[in-house]
Amino acid sequence: MIASKKEFFGGFAMLAAFAGVFAIMLMPIFEGKNLLDYMDTLYNSISKGSAYFIPKLQEKVKEHEGKDVSLKLVLEEEDYAKGMTTILTKRGVEAKLDGVNVAVKGDLGRILGFAITDSDDMFANNGDKLKSAYGIEGKQSLFYWWKGLKAMDKDLKRQEKFAESKYVGAVIKKGVECSYNYFGVAPENIMDKILVVIFSLVFYVVYTLWYGFAIMFMFEGWGLRLAH
Repeated sequence: MIASKKEFFGGFAMLAAFAGVFAIMLMPIFEGKNLLDYMDTLYNSISKGSAYFIPKLQEKVKEHEGKDVSLKLVLEEEDYAKGMTTILTKRGVEAKLDGVNVAVKGDLGRILGFAITDSDDMFANNGDKLKSAYGIEGKQSLFYWWKGLKAMDKDLKRQEKFAESKYVGAVIKKGVECSYNYFGVAPENIMDKILVVIFSLVFYVVYTLWYGFAIMFMFEGWGLRLAH
């Protein structure tokens, strides 16, 4: 039995309006997207604008130029090993394929410089440049780099070359992974969308409270009360 019809139906009306707004949010009326996809794309674009670490990687790689290394990259599958071998040999690096293993010899700084250059091209959404160089799609090329650098990091640690390993880890995280994840996203400056960002944050808080109060009014109107 409803204890307070006014409070109960007031909460019900709020909940119905909440559902109506949510239905509008799911419609593809925001530049051809629903609101959730639109905001996800916007925030990805804004975050990409502040996630460009490649210039720092390019500066740091100079410290590793001239360091000759002999590495055994142990990959998980033959496809990964073949892909990594193709990329390295196309770049003029000595790489010999043996099943899931790739024996690599060369200048560490030079090798990592290629990985950074490819990451830079992919961050700029220029995947065709990698495809032209290797005959492999851009994102797939970066995936092979990711696998190869992970194996390189492991072998450098085995050789107790920890400074080199640390830098390889930075190239993986701030170069390859970052470019892979942001490929296809157009960077945005937050100040260009500041009003949209502020509105979205305020709306999120208000919309969450709206739902909470609607439920609270319905239960209180129904006669339920919290008691100590």
